[in-house]
Amino acid sequence: MNLSGRKALLTGATGGLGRAIATAMAERGAQLTLSARNREALEKMAAELPGDGHRVLPSDLAEPDAAERLAAEAAGTEILVANAGLPGAGKLDEFSAEEVKRALRVNLEAPMLLARALYPAMLEAGSGHLVFVASLSGKAASPRSSVYNATKFGLRGFALGLRADLDPKGVGVSIVSPGFIREAGMFADAGAKPPPGMGTSTPQQVGAATVKAIERNKVEVTIAPLPQRAGAHLALVSPSLSVKVQSGSAGQKAAKDIASGHSPDKR
Repeated sequence: MNLSGRKALLTGATGGLGRAIATAMAERGAQLTLSARNREALEKMAAELPGDGHRVLPSDLAEPDAAERLAAEAAGTEILVANAGLPGAGKLDEFSAEEVKRALRVNLEAPMLLARALYPAMLEAGSGHLVFVASLSGKAASPRSSVYNATKFGLRGFALGLRADLDPKGVGVSIVSPGFIREAGMFADAGAKPPPGMGTSTPQQVGAATVKAIERNKVEVTIAPLPQRAGAHLALVSPSLSVKVQSGSAGQKAAKDIASGHSPDKR
């Protein structure tokens, strides 16, 4: 799918990954509708992007019914990039019931509802694309991440099932799965370091992967060095062995650092 002149809705636009995705798509000619909670930050970002025709739609997807309202305001969207997400780091008993609901709403429910509202018009037009920014945490479970794992495993499964429904009808569905990202994402936000020897990727690589997913109608694009890819593959083939590896001292330390770096108001 050619992005030039296409109307695209990007959620989580003002985060580090969101900015990289927005820049990559704008450079390919997409007209972006940027969504996040802060209007001022969105307007500043829209003014700085390449090209023109960009607009902003502030929305807090943690609020009930926010996804439906955003979809209605973004009618005519030809490309959805569901990027907004909460970290969801910590042990389950450290979460309140409301924090669990917020994580599920932002990371899983909102992308599903946005897709549900927007894809019928794409089907009618015979073209369109839905991108879901997941994570390697949607393939491999790790300590202190049960809530986050649940949302990303769910998002990945939803996207694969939706692709089976829509791709034969001309609407693409893709998953973008980052691993450890420096300068953005959970590790950067928490001030934590990934386990040694695993490597990192950049936000710009995530932006490029998103463009690739849309233009080439890829099922899934993974952004991670080989050791992380191998670990994710191991998790799919042998979950029991993967959990043992992840539960080692290096994995426990990284998980503890992430959880410690995220305050409850980010859940």
